[in-house]
Amino acid sequence: MGMMPEVVTMVVTQQPVTLTTELPGRTSPYLIAEIRPQVSGLILKRLFTEGSDVKAGDVLYQIDPAPFQAALASAEAALGRAEANLPALRARAERFKELVAEKAVSQQAYDDAASALRQAEADVQYWKATVENARINLGYTKITSPISGRIGKSSVTDGAIVTAYQPMALATVQQLDPIYVDVPQSTAELLRLQRRLSEGRLARGGVEQNTVQLLLEDGTPYPHEGALQFRDVSVDPSTATVILRMVFPNPQGVLLPGMFVRALIKEGVNERAILIPQQAVTSNSKGNPLVMLLGTNGIVEPRPLVIERAVGDKWLVSGGLAPGDRVIVEGLQRIRPGMPAKEAAPAGAPGQGMPPGQMPPPAARAH
Repeated sequence: MGMMPEVVTMVVTQQPVTLTTELPGRTSPYLIAEIRPQVSGLILKRLFTEGSDVKAGDVLYQIDPAPFQAALASAEAALGRAEANLPALRARAERFKELVAEKAVSQQAYDDAASALRQAEADVQYWKATVENARINLGYTKITSPISGRIGKSSVTDGAIVTAYQPMALATVQQLDPIYVDVPQSTAELLRLQRRLSEGRLARGGVEQNTVQLLLEDGTPYPHEGALQFRDVSVDPSTATVILRMVFPNPQGVLLPGMFVRALIKEGVNERAILIPQQAVTSNSKGNPLVMLLGTNGIVEPRPLVIERAVGDKWLVSGGLAPGDRVIVEGLQRIRPGMPAKEAAPAGAPGQGMPPGQMPPPAARAH
């Protein structure tokens, strides 16, 4: 029969593996404010540069204040007039109160005087409120930004007439640092994850669980880690997905709203994972995965596998192998099930098989 074929094996061991899922998503602004006027009037001046960063409270537009200043002056004058009437009416009501006790004036005359005083006091309150309202409206002629962020293009120029609370925004301010990334996750994936957690195949990795890495559109890793904020409670029926929302620091402004990104989410840790190099796995006539084992008797035997997913260049095996099994990773083309084979001697470990979870050294790889 000639020489017995030599193979390189790997001893199956269990090791902890952090499992991640890569999901596509889109960026969206952390805060977004549409700038609208709160009073109607003529825009005298736009006071920002389009596309620049603005701070909360910065004045963005100035509406012509003249009519509002006039309304304030008019209300203040009316308030002054109402206040000027008060002392005389108050003195008259007090005098009538003494006289009615001495029956010098009728009860009716006193009631009329007291009523006139109360009406004058109410007038003063009314005009005070009118002055306050006019002052607020005058303040609204300076249109300010409610948030800090990046401002986009202006929809109006100097000289435009605007109306209070109009449907069209004058400009939009978006806070981009931090920034949200919204990722849809299928409900099937969600159920699978919950099932694996409940079966104890995965451990929740404490704080680690919340950190998320990001890959940009061109595949480069984003330098800052993000945090998983929440998982939406309702499922989108058209796509059978739930939204995962993450928040990422964006100090350099690399991420812009609406960008397509891929998030790497840590699902948890499989403490007893079995990883097999991908080249050790073949498939049978039905297309199901299997590996060749070198039995203790030196005979090659096929073993069907249950493969869960790829982890890097290895397969994560969830069934079919046990610690201590010797999986043939090199020399597969020289053997068939039921044949005897012998262990090639990698440097320093004759006949022992490779160290757990390691690839053969280059010398042993040569066929």
